[in-house]
Amino acid sequence: MVVVEPTPEPKTTRRYRGRTSWLSVVPTLLIPWIVYNAVAATGVELNHPLFEITLPSAAPPWAFTVSDAVLLLSLALLFFEILKSTRTGGNSVADHALSMIVFVLYLIWFLVVPTAATSLFFLITIIALIDVVAGFSVTIRAARRDYSVGGEG
Repeated sequence: MVVVEPTPEPKTTRRYRGRTSWLSVVPTLLIPWIVYNAVAATGVELNHPLFEITLPSAAPPWAFTVSDAVLLLSLALLFFEILKSTRTGGNSVADHALSMIVFVLYLIWFLVVPTAATSLFFLITIIALIDVVAGFSVTIRAARRDYSVGGEG
């Protein structure tokens, strides 16, 4: 009687290729730029109240305006952009370059386009600058930690 034992199949290592969403590729700070220009194109006032909240104090009701909504959106997206900058790898250089391009776009738009000459657009431009500076700073800090640059040797 002949017994044939099955030969084990060679193990292959599978690399997990996570899906790349558009949020991880496209600079999300383009969204406030699009929203601001859409608001400016439609002629909606930036001071237009979206809703009002009566506060417990004797102060008049607090109005949440279109300007506040765009600024809040920008700050939330800045948080996600800073989270994106903690990634290391080949895409981080491209991400920093795109963030720099977005900041230059904001700066040129602020200087050239009359409807962008507002305090709100200036603050969004500063948020884009913070994204660029924070992105480079976080990446350099992560690289120092990963490669222990300047450590005791």
